[in-house]
This record gives sequence, structure tokens and C-alpha cells, in this order.
Amino acid sequence: MRQRRLMNQINVVPYIDVMLVLLVIFMVTAPMVQTGNIDVPSAGQVSATPAEAIVIEVKADGTLALRPSTSASARPVSNLEFQRALGEALQKNPEQTFLVAADSKLDYQKVIDVLEAARLAGVRKISLQTKSGGGGR
Repeated sequence: MRQRRLMNQINVVPYIDVMLVLLVIFMVTAPMVQTGNIDVPSAGQVSATPAEAIVIEVKADGTLALRPSTSASARPVSNLEFQRALGEALQKNPEQTFLVAADSKLDYQKVIDVLEAARLAGVRKISLQTKSGGGGR
């Protein structure tokens, strides 16, 4: 009878195959991964409305009104006047900030429509005004 010789070598071919497959997977998926900054909104305590912000009021019936934050009264505007007023404010100051103060009973789609109209007008700095501590669900 013949004795079997012990094999004292490691067969590395399967390991090379696995490594090549992993290399291909990483090469394919790496360009798909995009990194970016996400500004996550928070509803912490805010000291006050910025003095230079223009407040866009959206009433419960869907009507719009514009109010400089330094003024107590808002002037009602139509959709066309709203676009024009945003354009005029941005011509004076391209970095003008806006706040959207929407009624809590308002359909959320109307708020999205106002934000979309502001984006189309060129507004870059816009926020949603919140009440702190309300917690109504």
C-alpha cells in the first residue's frame, strides 16, 4: 500500500476568485455612491424671527399675505402679485430671507405650492415658521 503524502501547500485560486469578484463589485458600486450635505430641519427654541425676513402668511382658506417682520400688518396678495413681490424683494436683496407662516388647518399641498412658487421666483433662503411647545397631534 502506498501512503498518501501530506499536502503542505495552500490552494489560493479560490481566494483570488473571491477577491476579484469583490473588487469588481466595489468598482461598480463606488461611482454610484454620492456624498452630500443634508440640512436636517429642527424645531428647537428659536429666539425670534430675523429682522430682515419677509413673512409669507398662508391663511386657512388658502389666501396669501406678505408682511415684513418689522410690520404688524400684512397685505393680502394674489398669486400673480405674490410672484411679482418676491421678484422685487429679490432684486433689492438677492439674499433676502422668507418665512412661511401657514395656518395649522391648511391643506399641506398649499404650503408646498407656496414653496414651489418661491423656488421658481429664485428664493434661496426660506423657512417654515413653527410654534414652540405646541405638541398638538
